[in-house]
Amino acid sequence: MKKFNIRKVLDGLTAASSSSSSSSATAQPGTPRENDVVQETLQSEHFQLCKTVRHGFPYQPSSMAFDPVQKILAVGTQTGALRLFGRAGVECYCQHESGAAVIQLQFLINEGALVSALADDSIHLWNLRQKIPAILHSLKFSRERITYCHLPFQSKWLYIGSERGNIHIVNVESFTLSGYVIMWNKAIELSTKTHPGPVVHISDNPMDEGKLLIGFECGVVVLWDLKSKKADYRYNYDEAIHSVAWHHEGKQFVCSHSDGSLTTWNIRAPAKPAQIITPHGKQPKDGKKPEPCKPILKVEYKTTRAGDPFMVLSGGLSYDTVGRRACLTVMHGKSTTVLEMDYPIVDFLTLCETPYPNDFQEPYAVVVLLEKDLVVIDLGQIGYPIFESPYPLSIHESPVTCCEYFADCPSELIPALYSVGSRQKRQGYSKKEWPISGGNWGQGTQTYPEIIITGHADGSIKFWDASALMLQVLYKLKTAKVFERARGKEEKPSTDIVDEDPFAIQTLFWCPESRMLCVAGVSAHVIIYRFSKQEVTTEVVQLLEVRLQCEFSEVDSPDPGGEQTPTLPTPAAPSSPQEAEPPNQLTAGVNSSEGARDNIPCLQVRSSPLKQSPGYQVELVVQLVWVSGEPPQQITSLAVNSSLGLVVFGNSNGLAVVDYVQKTLLLNLGTSELYSPSDPCQRQPRSPRKPRQPSGGFCDSNDGSNNSEDRCKSPTSAKMSRKISSSGEQKLDLDGKDNAFTRSRSSSVTSIDRESREAISSFYFCESFPRKSDSLASPCLLVGTTQGSVMMVALGLQPGGDQKPQQTLSFASCGTLVQLKGGILTMALLDAAGTLLPPSCEAWYDPNASDEEKEKVRRRRPATPPSSQEGQDSQFAVLCSEKQAKVVAMTSQTIIYKHNITETSFVLRADVVQMAGTYCIACFCANGHIMSLSLPSLRPLLDINYLPLTDMRIARTFCFSNLGQALYLTSPTEIQRITYSQETCDNLQEMLSELFTPVETPEAPNRGFFKGLFGGGAQSLDREDLFGETTAGKASRSLAQHIPGPGSMEGMKGAASGVVGDLARARVALDERGQKLGELEERTAAMMASAESFSKHAHNMMVKYKDKKWYQL
Repeated sequence: MKKFNIRKVLDGLTAASSSSSSSSATAQPGTPRENDVVQETLQSEHFQLCKTVRHGFPYQPSSMAFDPVQKILAVGTQTGALRLFGRAGVECYCQHESGAAVIQLQFLINEGALVSALADDSIHLWNLRQKIPAILHSLKFSRERITYCHLPFQSKWLYIGSERGNIHIVNVESFTLSGYVIMWNKAIELSTKTHPGPVVHISDNPMDEGKLLIGFECGVVVLWDLKSKKADYRYNYDEAIHSVAWHHEGKQFVCSHSDGSLTTWNIRAPAKPAQIITPHGKQPKDGKKPEPCKPILKVEYKTTRAGDPFMVLSGGLSYDTVGRRACLTVMHGKSTTVLEMDYPIVDFLTLCETPYPNDFQEPYAVVVLLEKDLVVIDLGQIGYPIFESPYPLSIHESPVTCCEYFADCPSELIPALYSVGSRQKRQGYSKKEWPISGGNWGQGTQTYPEIIITGHADGSIKFWDASALMLQVLYKLKTAKVFERARGKEEKPSTDIVDEDPFAIQTLFWCPESRMLCVAGVSAHVIIYRFSKQEVTTEVVQLLEVRLQCEFSEVDSPDPGGEQTPTLPTPAAPSSPQEAEPPNQLTAGVNSSEGARDNIPCLQVRSSPLKQSPGYQVELVVQLVWVSGEPPQQITSLAVNSSLGLVVFGNSNGLAVVDYVQKTLLLNLGTSELYSPSDPCQRQPRSPRKPRQPSGGFCDSNDGSNNSEDRCKSPTSAKMSRKISSSGEQKLDLDGKDNAFTRSRSSSVTSIDRESREAISSFYFCESFPRKSDSLASPCLLVGTTQGSVMMVALGLQPGGDQKPQQTLSFASCGTLVQLKGGILTMALLDAAGTLLPPSCEAWYDPNASDEEKEKVRRRRPATPPSSQEGQDSQFAVLCSEKQAKVVAMTSQTIIYKHNITETSFVLRADVVQMAGTYCIACFCANGHIMSLSLPSLRPLLDINYLPLTDMRIARTFCFSNLGQALYLTSPTEIQRITYSQETCDNLQEMLSELFTPVETPEAPNRGFFKGLFGGGAQSLDREDLFGETTAGKASRSLAQHIPGPGSMEGMKGAASGVVGDLARARVALDERGQKLGELEERTAAMMASAESFSKHAHNMMVKYKDKKWYQL
C-alpha cells in the first residue's frame, strides 16, 4: 500500500485543471510542433501482444507421460498446465482452462495425441500435430470421480476407473462413452461385505487383451474377462495397493503395498502370493514378518532379453530413516541400489526400447519427476549416472530476485560467456545422448543474440543464451565467494537488515560493450566485476566502506560528520581490509550510544586469497556501514559509466559516486543536497560527511591526497587517477559554502513531503547540456527520485595530457530539471533525429592482459557532443515515472511533450526500447496493461490489458528489451517470454518448434513358429465389437457431458487443417448422411412392399376358407 501523498494530490489537481487530455504538446513560444521535431515512423500496426515460449521447470508438477516412439515427455501440473519436452530447444506450454490439477497423462503412442485426466473429473484429448497444441474433445463426468486411466497401445478405447470402484470405457476418437461398464459389485466376490475402495490400477494382460487387471485400494486385485463379463480370478492381500506392474509374458504381476512390501502373484494361483519381499525392511531372525516400512508408491517391472529383470520403485524406506531424502530404488538381479534425490518424488517412468508390452522391455533409463527437478538415470552404466539435462530447468536453483533482458546485444558476447561457462560444468554425467529426443526446431529467421541475466537469493548470477526462442545457461557467477561465510557470535549485522539470504541480489547493471558488471545486494553492498579470460588469484579483495546516512536537523550549520575512508590495505599491513582501517575512522562528531554499531558493514569481506576463474572477477567491493546504531538502507538504484570508470548508487539516504579504477569515493550526497538553492523547497540537511573543502557540496580527496592515493592503489589498478576539484566554471549556481547545498526550512507541501525518505530510484549517465546557457554537451548524471524529481549533476572532466596522466573530475548539482507524478522509473536521451544516445562506454579489454594490449583497447572514446543548432533543440530527455511520461528539450530545458500514462494505477516497469528501427517507451502497469508510447511525441501506440499484478514476483522480474521482446517470472520456476511486435507475432508459427514428427511404429514382436502353432502368443481382442454401440448399447447421458474442443475439427491422423480440410470433412459427412438416408428409404420401401404382399395373401386365404366348416378344412 502506497503512502498518502498530499503533494501528488495537489499535482494531480493542477495537471487536471491545466489540461483535459492525457497527451499534450505544451504550446510555448519557440517550441517546435510535433511534425517539426522528429518524423516518427512507428504506428499502431507495428504492435501486437502475444506469448511466445515458457522456459524453466514446470511449477508444482503432478503427473508425467512418455511417448516411446516419438520420444516426447509430457508433464502436468497442479495448476492445469501442460509442458511438453523433446530434444534440446523443443518445448511447448499449454493450459487447461479450468486450472484443475492434472492427475494423469496418457499418450496415444505415435499418434500425435495426448489424453489428460484432471482433478475436476474431466478428460481431454490434445492434438499435438500442430505447433500450438489444442484440445479436440473433452468429457466431463458428473456422477463419478476419476482416479485412474489406462489406454492400451494401439487401442482407441480408454479405460477410466472411478472412486466408486467402477470402470467406464471411452472411445478416444469420438470421445463418447461406451455402454460397457464394469461395476465394482460384480468385480469383487459376492461374500465381500465392504466396498473395495477406489480403482488404483487398470491394465490389460500383455499376452491377452481380453483380460483386464483391476486393482482396488483395499488390496483386492481382479482379473476381469471382458468377453464373458465376469471375474476369472481374485487376489486378496491385507495391505492397501498403490501400484501394479506386469511381467511381459503376462503370467505374473507385482503389487506394491502401503507397508513397504512387494507381492508377486501367478495369475493362475490367486490363493496366495508367489513371493513377498520388503526391499528396505529388516528381516527378523525368527522368521516373522519384517518390520513395516513406508508405502511403496510405485513399482515398475521391466525385463531384459540377456539378463535379470529390473524392478524400479519409489518409497518403501524404513520408518527409522527420519529426515532422509526421497529415494529411488533399482533392483537388478541380486543387487539393490538406492539413489537419493534432492526433492520428493512426484512420479517416475522407465524408458524402454519397445512400445509393445508383450515383448522384452529392455529398459535403458528412468525419468524421475521431482517436486523441483527432472532427473534421467542411465540404467546401462555402472553406478547409474544421470544424464546431463539440456533443458533450462535450473532457473529456480535459488529463488530469482531480479532479472534483466538484453536483445540484439554484441554478437561476440555469447561465445565469450559460453567459453568461460563451459569450464564450470559438473563431471560424472552419463556419456550417452539425452534420451528425450523428439521434435524438430523451428525454422524462424530471428537470428539476433539475446541474453537474459537472473540474480538469485543465494547471491549467484546466471547468464542465459535466449536466442531463437531457446534458453541455455551460459555462465554462473557466485558473488557470495567475496564474503566470509561464518560470522562471529558478537557480530551479526545482517540479521537487522534481512532475516535470511544476506547475499541476495537486489539489482544489477550490465554494460554489454565494456562487459562491466555491477551488482547490489540486500545487505547494502555493491560489487564491481570485470570480465577476463585468464585465471587470477586475488590476495586481498579491494574494499571501500561508505557512510551514507542523512539526517535533518534544525541546526543552521553542517554537522561535522565523518567522511568514510577507503579501507584498502597498505603495503605495510596487507593482512585484511579491516585491520588496515585507520583508527580515526570512527568520527567523533557522530552521536552514538554506548555499544551502538557504528562504521560496521553488514557483511565481512573475506581476508584470505580469492582464486578467480576465467569469467567475471571482482574489481572492488563497496559496503555501506552502520551509522550511529542505524543500519544502512538497501540500495535502490545503480549505474556504471565505463568510459569514466565510475559507478553511482543510491538509496533512501542519498547517492555515492565511486571511481572503481582508483578505488576511491568521489561523491557522497544526501538526497536533499541535490536540490539547487533556487529550488522552492529549502531546508537544512545534516550529513555525516566532513566539510573538507570550501564548497560544501563537494567531496574533495585532495586533502591528504598522497596518503589517500597510497592507501587506495593496488598492484592491478590502472595508472589513471581521479581528483575532485571545484572549478570556477561549475559554480554558477553555488554562491559559497553556506549556500551550496544548505537551505532554510519551508512550510510548503513539497518540503513536508520530502521530510519522509526520498529515495534515489534511477540514474542515467549522458553527455548533455546541464544548463540552459551551455552550447556544448558535457558529461552529466541524471538523477531520478521516488518523489518524481529529476535532477542534473554536471561532471566536470578535464583529461590530462601526455605529461599528466591524471584526470580531474568535479561535480556540480544543477538543481531540478523537471518534476513528474510518481517515482522516476527510467530516463534516456534522444538526439535531434529521435535516435537513442546511449551512455558512453569503453571497449572491452582483458584486465589481466599485457600492458601493451590494454593500452591499445583502453583509449577512451572521445566525446562527440551533438552540434548546437539555431532555433532547434538537439537533444531530448525522455523521462518516465509511475504515473506519466515527459519529453524535455535539453537546450532550452522546456517540456515539449507530456502524457499521463495512468490515473488509477501505477507503472511497474518502463524501458526505452528499439522497435522497427526507431525507439519507443514500453510500460507495464499494475492493473495488467502493457502500453507503448512513441518518441518523442508520446503518442499511445499499444494498450492491452494483459496480466493483472497477482504476485510481487511479476513486478520484480518484468522487463522489456529491444525488438519487441519482454519477459517475467510467471511462477517461481518459470520464465514467460512475450512479444509486443507484430512482425514477431506473424512469424511465430515458423519460429516455434514442432512436437510431432512422422516416425514408423516399430514392428510387433515375432510370435515364433511354436507359439503361433500352439496358441502361446498374444491374444487379440475385437474391442470395437465388444464396446461398440451395437453390442454394448449407449451409456447414460447423465454420467458425462461431451464438450467439443477448439481444435475438434482437426483430424487425428494428420488430415488437412484449415478451411479446405474442414469443408472436405463436412462434405464427406454429408455424403455419408445422404447415403445412409438413401439406404433407409430403400429399406422402408421394401418393408412396405412386403407388408402389402402379406396383406394380399391374408385376404386370399380368408376368401378361400370363408364358407367352409371346420370339419371341411
